[in-house]
Amino acid sequence: MALKDDLQTAVAAIFADKWSKRDGTVVPGENSLTLGNDGIDIEATVLYADISDSTKLVDTHKHFFSAEVYKAFLRCAARIIRDNGGSITAYDGDRVMAVYVGDMKNSSAARTALKINWCCKSLIQPALKKQYPDEGYVLHHTVGIDTSTMRVAAAGIRGANDLVWIGRAPNWAAKLCTLPHDYSTWITKAVYDKLEDKSKLATDGRNMWEARSWTAMDNNTIYRSNFWWPL
Repeated sequence: MALKDDLQTAVAAIFADKWSKRDGTVVPGENSLTLGNDGIDIEATVLYADISDSTKLVDTHKHFFSAEVYKAFLRCAARIIRDNGGSITAYDGDRVMAVYVGDMKNSSAARTALKINWCCKSLIQPALKKQYPDEGYVLHHTVGIDTSTMRVAAAGIRGANDLVWIGRAPNWAAKLCTLPHDYSTWITKAVYDKLEDKSKLATDGRNMWEARSWTAMDNNTIYRSNFWWPL
């Protein structure tokens, strides 16, 4: 009964306690928040990068091969994220989440996505084929990006807690990652409208982004791209 009593007390306190909140301008760290109703509100852009069809990958290949694909993708994505000003906030299997802040957060996140696309096609896939010339596996991925105000809070229990990101951007960015990998990058209109020309237009002046109607999300306008940005 002790566990039940402890949880009843904890849940009641979560719903009853007032929030202590403040505005943030940098990505919070794991020690920035307590486990109480303590929150930081932040304007930020969220990027999710995800291997497509990873369930099929692990179901049809040896564990060592799947692990190598995971590691190669996540290593490259993480390095590109950091090199373009993003902060890595979580890994989840074959997926990485990153947060960008500042005046250029949307352009930086979009540039990250295009560089990840180049890396998958021009670096990881050739290396995979060189090591495994008889292997027919082709790495596909998706990147989803959205921007909004979010509340960051610590959740879990003492010694086993993590930051949670509550708001539209993390939710929509994650959902964008489930869209078809025929187009590797998906962004919301809120992101597109803030892009600098360099992150919007190719060197020949073509718009790198194509508008679509997101029927599953009340026909919101989103943009997709198959362009890449060489490292």
